[in-house]
Amino acid sequence: MDIRWRPLVSMAALTHLVTHSPKRAQYKAGQRWYHLEAMIDRETFDRIKEKHPYASWAVWSRPDPDGGPKSNQGDLTVLDPDGNQALLGMLRSDVVMLGLNLARYLPPPFGNFHDTRPEGQDYKIRFAFTGTAFYGAYMTDIIKGVVMLKAGDLMRHLNTHPDVVAESVKCLLEEFDDLKSEPPTVIAFGRNAHQLAAKHLPADRYSRLVRVRHYSDFIGQTAYRELVLSELLAQGLR
Repeated sequence: MDIRWRPLVSMAALTHLVTHSPKRAQYKAGQRWYHLEAMIDRETFDRIKEKHPYASWAVWSRPDPDGGPKSNQGDLTVLDPDGNQALLGMLRSDVVMLGLNLARYLPPPFGNFHDTRPEGQDYKIRFAFTGTAFYGAYMTDIIKGVVMLKAGDLMRHLNTHPDVVAESVKCLLEEFDDLKSEPPTVIAFGRNAHQLAAKHLPADRYSRLVRVRHYSDFIGQTAYRELVLSELLAQGLR
């Protein structure tokens, strides 16, 4: 498996494809061709940004060659369709990456999973999915309104506050509705997010639910990418 950092395609080339043939364009990443079909229009994009504070997309700026693996992780200009004309063509409504909850604070719009703090581990997600068919997926948390660092503390809290789970799932299903897609493939980060989704999400609201290792675990970005892609491949996803 080639796990070196590799861009999907140059920004200039990708912008040309999106601008001139948004429904039929293709681009090549390595030895694979991808169809570039616009799943998210500007109206949908703007509605999600305004309505859902936990939402983001699996799109990131590339790290600086000399800036370390976390550099540019929090650069949200890449998620501005006015400045990044190729953005909407990258986004996917048929794949949802699902975290557990916010660990420390409510980020700016689309800032979830784009953590700029030195202790943040989101950079592993960027490394894991760049250059794959999962890049551009919708991202959100299953639990809303509870900022808590330790997952064990959160799960104990949820056991005594089932109303939080019910309201969170209601909000998540509204996000699914606003994506305006067929039931998506849900990729849950870690055991807890997967467990909650399996227990509380109606089975007819997603096509598949798969669990991958959580990015906050003690593991390097290269090993994390290799592990996650192998977990997805074992579930028939590539």
